[in-house]
Amino acid sequence: MTAVAGFLKARDFLLANRTDYATAYAGFQWPQLTEFNWALDYFDTMAQGNDKPALWIVEEDGQEAKLSFAEMSARSNRVANWLRSQGVVRGDRILIMLGNEVPLWETMLAAIKLGAVVIPATTLLTPEDLLDRLDRGQVRHVVIGKAHTDKFAELPGDYTRISVGGATGGWLSLEEAYAASPEFAPEGVTRATDPLLLYFTSGTTSKPKLVEHSHQSYPVGHLSTMYWIGLQPGDRHMNISSPGWAKHAWSCFFAPWNAGACVFLYNYNRFNARALLDVLVKYEITTMCAPPTVWRMLIQQDLASVKTNLRELIGAGEPLNPEVIDQVKKAWGITIRDGFGQTETTCQIGNTPGQVLKPGSMGRPLPGYTIALLDADDKPAEEGEVSLVLAKRPVGLMLGYAGDAEKTSEVMRNGHYHTGDVASIDADGYITYVGRADDVFKASDYRISPFELESVLIEHPAVAEAAVVPSPDPVRLAVPKAYVILAPGFEAGKELAKDIFAFTRDKLAPYKRIRRIEFSDLPKTISGKIRRIELRRSEQGKDASTVRGALEFFEEDFPELKG
Repeated sequence: MTAVAGFLKARDFLLANRTDYATAYAGFQWPQLTEFNWALDYFDTMAQGNDKPALWIVEEDGQEAKLSFAEMSARSNRVANWLRSQGVVRGDRILIMLGNEVPLWETMLAAIKLGAVVIPATTLLTPEDLLDRLDRGQVRHVVIGKAHTDKFAELPGDYTRISVGGATGGWLSLEEAYAASPEFAPEGVTRATDPLLLYFTSGTTSKPKLVEHSHQSYPVGHLSTMYWIGLQPGDRHMNISSPGWAKHAWSCFFAPWNAGACVFLYNYNRFNARALLDVLVKYEITTMCAPPTVWRMLIQQDLASVKTNLRELIGAGEPLNPEVIDQVKKAWGITIRDGFGQTETTCQIGNTPGQVLKPGSMGRPLPGYTIALLDADDKPAEEGEVSLVLAKRPVGLMLGYAGDAEKTSEVMRNGHYHTGDVASIDADGYITYVGRADDVFKASDYRISPFELESVLIEHPAVAEAAVVPSPDPVRLAVPKAYVILAPGFEAGKELAKDIFAFTRDKLAPYKRIRRIEFSDLPKTISGKIRRIELRRSEQGKDASTVRGALEFFEEDFPELKG
């Protein structure tokens, strides 16, 4: 059996059992590959004579770019040939910093065909961030949008500079590539274990690590992501995500194209919920994946009046609060399905199509993944760290942290890969997220899950976003404190704080009660994840006598709530 035949056999098995989780999980086997180049062996074969849409990008002003699989194959061949003429060879590292524009997909495919190693980068990076990536990533070539070339003006290094969007001083223009030959012949074979992608993690708690993926761990590994999303051939899949992050590759590249679905993008300068809903209707989107922030803004609209072609809805980035899921289901009759994965992996756990969904659960282990919850001694536990069994190593697991064997051994130990996330599991195998191992804390000797409390807070109509961290207390050691961002139309103040305290008291056990509230902005990574570590640090050293800010309130400020 050829490599591509093995890949297609595994893919087709999952497609055939899209709504039969038990059969899919029991019967799925990762293809055993030695040589494999996803872009050449799978994509180009699938794209031959295929005029169905592969990539469809719609701009806020109505302009569109719509390309078929056959066109993407030929255009990426041109780019690959041109990049080769500029000195790109197998193993070279290419930093790509582009927006949601056609050259991003062309360059990604071209790099895979060449056997180059891609370092995706968000356009939000500063020159300081880029210097770190150029250095630790050992970058040989950069492909950057013309608007961002100034960020490299003072950055040293002997690397090829390629701009997209027109020529600029000292930079080659990628547009020259379109004159190259549409026929491409690879130089040598691609081993399945050869490095393909290097991702700098978003760094919520530390300096970003450099995650290394191979030609099988992401292209093939994302069969699990395809299964979680519920993608089918011919779907139009919209994923609201910025390039440069792993989730973009998950749902804007590998998972949809593994299924033969169209990747659909809507570009906007400022998010407009009403405009997004109009796009869903006009372009007959069938599947959509969006982060919690987008879902929270969408439920402010009259969703029930919007008639779409949507079949599957997915939440991603961080766990989605049950209140948001309930509101969307009431309006559209579709449940937003949660899942779990990391930059280091593909999707590991998920609520899959057609299954009984349990409130608050992120689902069950996905086909190809064997999950264990481990306590501090690496023993099985009903609540513990989500870990992957390495005796049945999933294809979707990274090779390791590039250039850092020590960090790799920290997470791959005692026969398991340790995710750093804590969850609980019930008798039916459904797994519920608790929080990052370093976010869970004790108050009055009880373990507190910030996510559980945040889920209650977000149910209050005034709360748009919330983050809970421990705040020092002389009696309880620590108490839960909520940092809150308000929804439009609400004003921070003592009366609103009282109302939120009262609201949460009715929904939380006494030991879980939120004892302090501060109306404040939330520090976030450039990928949008809340940096709870900064909030925790801001609380360190505080005590009950600390002078409070004007918008910080304690439960004891409201004796009428006692009892």
